[in-house]
Amino acid sequence: MIDPRVSSLCAEVGIEAIEGTAYPRLGQTRAVNTIRRIIERFGEDHARLVLMTLAETENNRALLDEVCLWTTSDMVRVFSDEIEQDASQWLAYWDSMPVGYLQSVSHGLKGMIKQRDALSGMVYRELRKYYGQQDLEQ
Repeated sequence: MIDPRVSSLCAEVGIEAIEGTAYPRLGQTRAVNTIRRIIERFGEDHARLVLMTLAETENNRALLDEVCLWTTSDMVRVFSDEIEQDASQWLAYWDSMPVGYLQSVSHGLKGMIKQRDALSGMVYRELRKYYGQQDLEQ
C-alpha cells in the first residue's frame, strides 16, 4: 500500500504514484518508498520541492526513479539559498539540464560508484556552473 502522504504529494504536483510491480510511464513513479523516506528524513515541504523540481520541468518528467529523486533531494538541500532567491530560475535550469543524459552516463560507473553519488556529482557541477561559480568555467 502506498503511504497516503506520498499519494497526496504526488497528486498535488501531477505525478501518479503507482505500485512497484507496474512499469512507469511519463509522469508516473513507482519509487514511492523513496519519496516516503525523503518525507521522513527531510519533511513534506522538502519532498514537495523535490517532486515539483522534476514534475514541473518537461525535460525531467520521465526521471522519477529512486536515483533521480535522491539526487534532486541532495541538490535541493545544497542549493536552498538559490532556490529561495528565485525558484523559477531553479525550475528553468532543471528544465534545460540534460538530467536523463547525465543519468545514462552515470550508468557507466555502475558497480564501482553508487548511482546516486555519480549523478549527484554531475548535476552538482552543472548547477555550480549555472549559478556562476567561476571555478568551474570551461
